[in-house]
Amino acid sequence: MRLPKHEQTIFETILARRSVRSYTPEPVENNVLKTLMEAAVWAPTAMHNEPWGFVIVQNKKLLQDISDRAKPMFLEYMKRNGTEADILKHMDGSIFYDAGTLIIICHKTASHLAVADCWMAAENLMLAACAMDCGTCVIASALPAILLPEMKSNLGITADYTPIAPIIVGYPKTEAAPSSRKAPLILNTIN
Repeated sequence: MRLPKHEQTIFETILARRSVRSYTPEPVENNVLKTLMEAAVWAPTAMHNEPWGFVIVQNKKLLQDISDRAKPMFLEYMKRNGTEADILKHMDGSIFYDAGTLIIICHKTASHLAVADCWMAAENLMLAACAMDCGTCVIASALPAILLPEMKSNLGITADYTPIAPIIVGYPKTEAAPSSRKAPLILNTIN
């Protein structure tokens, strides 16, 4: 397992996290995946429901199949919304940017606030990955393909779970450039 170059405070990790879109072929080890899963399940959860379930995909053929099915669906969506120009740059290859691991966070469909819980689990997972010198990126464009009944079956996702957060994980080829954020917009302060 790779060890972080230096210890980070949680705030340093939050500031260092990036969406990584270029990965080495080095596989993510099982002990790293175990740590990421542990971080994810320690996320806050409404009513302590813990509605999440995880699918870890490292099969290159299956990753390519998801990508091949997702691309035309995503391009059609982008065309309908008039925002396709920039996104076409990476659509020749895999939508997973050659990452060898996809983690799909699913939620139990009957759980109250399950989607919010799963996105909090996703944030924990991505911050833990950053602290371990792994890169991550949410690949929302994969979701329509993952939601296909045949694909859900191929992934072993049962009817009581709904995929919500597809996240690639791997080791970055290069350091991602820093990004900026707008200052917090405080709508009101009530004392």
